[in-house]
Amino acid sequence: MSGFALHLLRHGAPETTGLLMGRTDGAPTPAGIAACATQATGLDIEHIVASDLCRSRAAGQAIAKARGLPLVIDRRWRELDFGDWDGRASSDVDADALGRFWDDPDANPPPGGERWSALVARVAAAIGDLAPVPTLVVTHGGTMRAALHILCGFDQRQLWAFDLSYAARLSLTVWPGEPTSAQIVGLCP
Repeated sequence: MSGFALHLLRHGAPETTGLLMGRTDGAPTPAGIAACATQATGLDIEHIVASDLCRSRAAGQAIAKARGLPLVIDRRWRELDFGDWDGRASSDVDADALGRFWDDPDANPPPGGERWSALVARVAAAIGDLAPVPTLVVTHGGTMRAALHILCGFDQRQLWAFDLSYAARLSLTVWPGEPTSAQIVGLCP
């Protein structure tokens, strides 16, 4: 089977930055939506998917409308749930606990939050359900890193080497199968 293009687009800047925003549904700025639309310009896509959270969904809606394509909402593309830390600035979280989380997010999840392995499992299921056609997914930074782990085999420390700023686009060629694999073909910060 031949590969298909998968473009992962991080949502644009939210109205409030600097927070651990997992399930927190912060609204995007108009400039953030416009930056996402710009990143999607010229992409040959047949399918658009977005996380159900407003900061991703709004950009997905704008891109889908401009392209005349339907938008599929899939909550599996949500950011990691930061539990008790969600919606808080990292400076308001116990520094030692936060450090342990960043070092090993599966062994040290946020209190009441999601383990890294749970995020990886739901993103793997979402990837597995994609039709093998050129696809754009408007999602979140942690979710994009989980996809890189699944598709390219990067370990936890390697994933943080990728600069996935707001409206960053990561383009891959994905080869379905067992296991699914991919090659990075571009990163547009």
